[in-house]
Amino acid sequence: MMVGMRDITDVIVRPLAISDEAEAHAAHHSLAADSFEFLQDRVDGEAWADYVARVAAIERGEQLAPGRVPAAFRVAEIDGRIAGRVSVRFELTDYLADVGGHIGYGVVPRFRRRGVACALLRHGLDALAHRGVDHALVTCDDDNIASRGVIEKLGGHPDHGRPRAVRDGEAKLRFWVPTSHEASAAS
Repeated sequence: MMVGMRDITDVIVRPLAISDEAEAHAAHHSLAADSFEFLQDRVDGEAWADYVARVAAIERGEQLAPGRVPAAFRVAEIDGRIAGRVSVRFELTDYLADVGGHIGYGVVPRFRRRGVACALLRHGLDALAHRGVDHALVTCDDDNIASRGVIEKLGGHPDHGRPRAVRDGEAKLRFWVPTSHEASAAS
């Protein structure tokens, strides 16, 4: 069944909740085929409530694993279903400054082409603007045409000094995206 385009106003971006367990696991499973880890750093056997609490602590800069930075984890919801997620990293490690970027997002396959990726990236850009970041580094797989289109739609421009990065066999396109609505609307 083909799903038509929806206005991104139908997408709610919010923190992960205790009540999201079944939906989040379903999203994690559906994105595994794309080698995308929906439930980042989830430990086997970890109680769901503990995971949700840890995600909130990471945003506050607490309980950070070695090499990790404070980051917000938000889910996109459409009609009560989890449609995707975004991770907004408030600092950049060497790895993130190379191929990871400030923002990472993924959309559950059945919700693609409905504005979810744009809503997630816009949310991430707004969160970074709120923290004083003027331009966000956003990367995507070099063969991910859809993600590249989303990044460019929101004002992203290739990193002129280094448009492509390869690290440990992972090839990424690198873009700088203004975090303010005014700057991205002007492009």
